[in-house]
Amino acid sequence: MNQTWQIREYTVKPGEMNQWIEEWRARIVPLRLRQGFQVLGSWTVDGTDQFIWIVGYEGPKSWQEADADYYQSPERKAIDPDPARHLAHVNARLMTSI
Repeated sequence: MNQTWQIREYTVKPGEMNQWIEEWRARIVPLRLRQGFQVLGSWTVDGTDQFIWIVGYEGPKSWQEADADYYQSPERKAIDPDPARHLAHVNARLMTSI
């Protein structure tokens, strides 16, 4: 079973980086971990509104199934307000460990 990683590159709305990071750490990361994902790390790009993180999954489901289950979970749907409101743009790409 290969571990699949996803690199997520976000453009955070100007002036909202601190709020985004606080909500991401408090709400998104713990829920991802509870649902079997791993967080390799997270970074901001100096002088920009860029936030990058790498999240992984290795389990009985495909990445697509596990990710869909995460977004459809009652716990994720209950996060209000949604931290994604801080994001202006999202780019996500899957990577496979070799």
